[in-house]
Amino acid sequence: MLRRLTEVIGGPLGRFSSPGRVSPGFFTIERVLVALTIVAAIVAILAKNMCRTLGWGGSNAYIWACYSDWSALFTARGFDTNAFAPFADGAHFEYPVLMSAVASFAALLVVPGDYDRTLAFFDVNLLMVVVLWFIIVIATSRAAGRRPWDAAMVALAPGMILASTINWDLWAVAFLALALLAFAREKPLLAGILIGLGASMKVYPILFLGVVLVLALRTGRWRPLLIVSAGTAGSWLLVNLPFMIANFGAWSYFLEFTRDRGAGLSSLWHAWNVTATVLPGAPTFTSEVINSAAFWLFAASCAGIAVLGLLASRRPRVASLLFLVVAAFVLFNKVYSPQFVVWLIPLAALAWPRWRDFLIWQLVEALHFWAIWMYLYTGSTSVKEQNTFPEAFYVLAVAAHMLATAYLMYRVARSIWDPQTDPVRRVGQDDPQAGPYAGAERDPLPAFRWIGRPRRKRVHQTVEPPAAQSP
Repeated sequence: MLRRLTEVIGGPLGRFSSPGRVSPGFFTIERVLVALTIVAAIVAILAKNMCRTLGWGGSNAYIWACYSDWSALFTARGFDTNAFAPFADGAHFEYPVLMSAVASFAALLVVPGDYDRTLAFFDVNLLMVVVLWFIIVIATSRAAGRRPWDAAMVALAPGMILASTINWDLWAVAFLALALLAFAREKPLLAGILIGLGASMKVYPILFLGVVLVLALRTGRWRPLLIVSAGTAGSWLLVNLPFMIANFGAWSYFLEFTRDRGAGLSSLWHAWNVTATVLPGAPTFTSEVINSAAFWLFAASCAGIAVLGLLASRRPRVASLLFLVVAAFVLFNKVYSPQFVVWLIPLAALAWPRWRDFLIWQLVEALHFWAIWMYLYTGSTSVKEQNTFPEAFYVLAVAAHMLATAYLMYRVARSIWDPQTDPVRRVGQDDPQAGPYAGAERDPLPAFRWIGRPRRKRVHQTVEPPAAQSP
């Protein structure tokens, strides 16, 4: 009867308007996110189209900011003549073993023939990267809990559009995104396996273990850490050990190259070395000094993040800790290649999902993206003076990138210390990525719980003696 009475003012609620039972039809959240990713991927392809049309030779890649390691390495590392060049005797391929395998697989798909094989190699890798982009967006959406739309940051990020086609980094990003999702769904062994595979692509996914260590120290739950570590070690050894045995020299070249290389582009160390060239008597950083300084600065950062995580009033979120650790690694690393920004984008979307701060950071990264290509163009052989700018602009762009990243780190660190400022916890959820640590909370350091926190005043109550009872 009540349903019929409501017809006077519009009738009962239907399936497209009933709160909590709304049918989205075809346009589910994930399908919309995939559509947004497709649009961004098309823009990314168009951004590289000048190089795809004119080639990557000469200074075209710098002028049009369409440089890609794929096209450069195809001939420089011998993929055009041997698809398995990274594993040959005397090979010098400066990447981890699984990334070498991916590069060889892509080269294997480029069959010999009378066509532009460099372009074909680029396009094969491009198609794989677009698929990885979809995976990262969906994994981030599902790991975000009640905020699945935060994955739109990953789908539309300028950093993804500009830098995803430079190198194979998105493989490691995808493995880490899937590891986060597996951990959130209380599958620590699968998360560890994925971390090991990611670490075989790029080193940085291994930093996830440090985050789990902090959570284990804080909660007293050690089993998830042991399982994740076992999965990581097992998958890493399964991938790397055969190559170590077969050709240790080729396998270890990545480590030797990382150890011996000097200050890499856009790093703190390279920016100083560029500045020192115009400062009479100013010293420059050598490889040995950078190795030591970068290690201790990163170690100090990790120690500070661990203390923050242990002393915070609430258990810190997994994504927040992981973003801080990876960002510190990026800031103090020997090199900051422009594609390294894709490491941070999914983590930033989960750790600090605020569009204003995210877009400001991304615009600064886009500025740095153009600055590094113009800096390299200035040192090329076919340079035109009217198209260049002073080196100071490049140094300022590096400084701006570092400051923008540090600002995001501050916001995330503040949200850990004061959970009321955390945009994720303000919608009523604790930590969507907590997984086996969900609901775990205890005071890990009771002797130091007063540090940085307001002390509670003790209220002393006077207990009145009971009144004497009359006989």
